[in-house]
Amino acid sequence: MPKIAYFDCLSGISGDMTLGALVDLGDQTGEIDAQAIETAVRSMGLGDIQITSEIVKKRGFRAVKVHINHPPEHAHRHLHHITEMIDRADAIAPEAKQLAHKIFLELAKAEANVHGSTIEKVHFHEVGAIDSIADIVGTAVAMCALGIDSVEASAVPTGSGSITIAHGRVAVPAPATAELLKGIPIASSDVQAELTTPTGAAILKATATRFGSLPSMTLAAVGYGAGTKDLEEQANLLKVMLGQRGDAPAGESAANRDYPLAADQVVVLETNIDDATAELIAFCATRLLSAGALDVFQTPCVMKKGRLGVVLTAISPVDKVADLEAILFTHTSSIGIRRHSSDRHKLIRRAESVQTSFGSIRGKVVVLPGGDERFTVEDDDAVAMANAHATDATQIRTAAQWAWQNRTR
Repeated sequence: MPKIAYFDCLSGISGDMTLGALVDLGDQTGEIDAQAIETAVRSMGLGDIQITSEIVKKRGFRAVKVHINHPPEHAHRHLHHITEMIDRADAIAPEAKQLAHKIFLELAKAEANVHGSTIEKVHFHEVGAIDSIADIVGTAVAMCALGIDSVEASAVPTGSGSITIAHGRVAVPAPATAELLKGIPIASSDVQAELTTPTGAAILKATATRFGSLPSMTLAAVGYGAGTKDLEEQANLLKVMLGQRGDAPAGESAANRDYPLAADQVVVLETNIDDATAELIAFCATRLLSAGALDVFQTPCVMKKGRLGVVLTAISPVDKVADLEAILFTHTSSIGIRRHSSDRHKLIRRAESVQTSFGSIRGKVVVLPGGDERFTVEDDDAVAMANAHATDATQIRTAAQWAWQNRTR
C-alpha cells in the first residue's frame, strides 16, 4: 500500500524542522539516519560537513534537532551551481536528486518573481548557504529512503512581526515565503516570529498534493522535528505522521478494489447570480476554463423574491483558487463566493492516438473497475476533423472507436 506523510504544521515549517522530523521517523523505522544523510550530502563536494542529531525538549515535548556543522563560507550560489553539485553527487539516489531539483526550482521561481529576475539569473542568499542546501538535499534523501509516496499537510501558519534578511528588514512572511505559499492555505497566528521559512515553504510546494485535515491512514510512526527558537506560546516543532494510505470508502478495503485510483484535493468555488445575462455568465465560464478551472457548470435556482438565478460553480486546483476567484468577481455581478475543499478520486488515465480513415486523432484512455479500458475522443479534435472532412463529429467518433477496438494489442 502507498506510504503517506502528513505534515502537521502547527508551528510552521522550516528546513531543519523537516529534516529533524524525518530523521526521527528514520530512527523508528530503521530506514535512514543522520549519518546516512551526511554521507549523501558530503558527496556533493561541500567540504568537511558534519550532520548530527540530538533529542531536545520544546515546551516539554521531545523532538529531534539536526545540526549542520561546516567551515565558514560566504558563497552566493545560482541555481545551476546547486544543480551541478546535486548531479555529481554519487551517494544520492536518482529519485532523491530529482526531488531536490524540484524543491530548488520552486525556490528559484519564487526568488525570480520577487526580484523581477529570471531563474537563471537569480542568486540565493540564505537558501544558498551550506546548511540550507544540506536541509533540502537531506530532506529529499530521507523522504526517498522512507519510501514516502505522497505528502499532505495542514494549513500553514507564517507567524507575524518582522525579520532581517540579506535585503534588509521585511515583514513576516518574507517575500519569497509569501510567493511560495500562493495557493496554499495559511493559518492565522499571532506568534511574533518567522514560523515558516522559504525552505520549509518550498518543501511543501514541491511535495504536498493536498492541504487540510488529517487523511485516512494506518499510522506507522510519528516524527518530531525541533526548530531553533523557543516560543512562549507553543512548542516549536513540526510533527510528521507516516502511515499507509486508506483511500477506500467505509466497508471497502483497498485490497478488494480491482482497479487503480488517483487521489487529490480540489477547491469548489460557487456563487449565486440573479442579475447577470446568460451571455455574461457564459463569457465568465470560458475565462474560468482558460485560467485553469477543472470544470465549470451552472445550476438553475430560485432566489429571494422569487427571482430565477443560477449557481455558478468552478472546480479549482488548489493553486488556482485566487486567480479563479478574481475572475468570478470581475466578470460576474457576484459580491460573495463560497469555497470549500473536496477530496477527489480519479480513474487512472493516459493520452493515446488512433489512426482512422480520416487521419490520426487524439483521445484519452481510462482504466475501469475490473480492468477494462475506455477510449474517448477529444471533442475539439473530433469537431476540427469533422469540419476538415465535411462530415459530422459523430462519424469521426465512430471511426475512432472502431480503430480503438481493432487496434493491434
